[in-house]
Amino acid sequence: MMYLLEVIAFTIESVLLAQQSGAHRIELCDNPAEGGTTPGYGMIKTARERSSLLLYPIIRPRGGDFLYSSEEFEIMKRDVLLCKELGCDGVVIGLLQSDGSIDKKRTAILAETAYPLGVTFHRAFDRVANPFEALEDVIACGCERILTSGLKPAAPEGAETIAHLVRQANERIIIMPGSGVRSDNIAALAKQTLATEFHSSARQMVNSSMDYLNNSMNETLQTVQLNIAEVKAMKVALERLLI
Repeated sequence: MMYLLEVIAFTIESVLLAQQSGAHRIELCDNPAEGGTTPGYGMIKTARERSSLLLYPIIRPRGGDFLYSSEEFEIMKRDVLLCKELGCDGVVIGLLQSDGSIDKKRTAILAETAYPLGVTFHRAFDRVANPFEALEDVIACGCERILTSGLKPAAPEGAETIAHLVRQANERIIIMPGSGVRSDNIAALAKQTLATEFHSSARQMVNSSMDYLNNSMNETLQTVQLNIAEVKAMKVALERLLI
């Protein structure tokens, strides 16, 4: 048995920290304030060149909901093709219908477009009307894993639902708890859910290195950055479960 830890990188500095931390996979994102949107060409290319970790950019053309127009879907298809061209290992997607069901047709198209890259269905899943029906739909679309907090704001709150999803999945797809996953709760979450992959932002806020700041602008100019010590602590917590 092996546990796998995925972390989010919103900056190239966080990509480099992830490489040093012992994490196994990076979800590459832009715009932390929006919950993560598709990073640009330069970011994806540089991240691929500077990291040997599994690299999964998120394919999300905007913040907000996960109900996309035909034009937005065209953007998503082109971004998936770009990730293939740049040598990524997978992509992270999530599309819903207005009734809270999985957009099966377009999810399947993106998964087919991404092949042979891996495909994670992200926390759009936490906005579905029926998670147990949605699980079967995501499996049918060809995704390899689902990132979920168990339809709650944080995974520890949704642990019971996550455990149910793990049992129902029965190794047909990976259920990966994410949101609020930290070193002080990851071991308990692993025991309760029997999940073997975990997702964490492990984020910290870093102040600007500017010598001069215009205080009248009333802004902090902080950057979201990966906390390497927290990632290492999560790794230790998981490794202790294997002893």
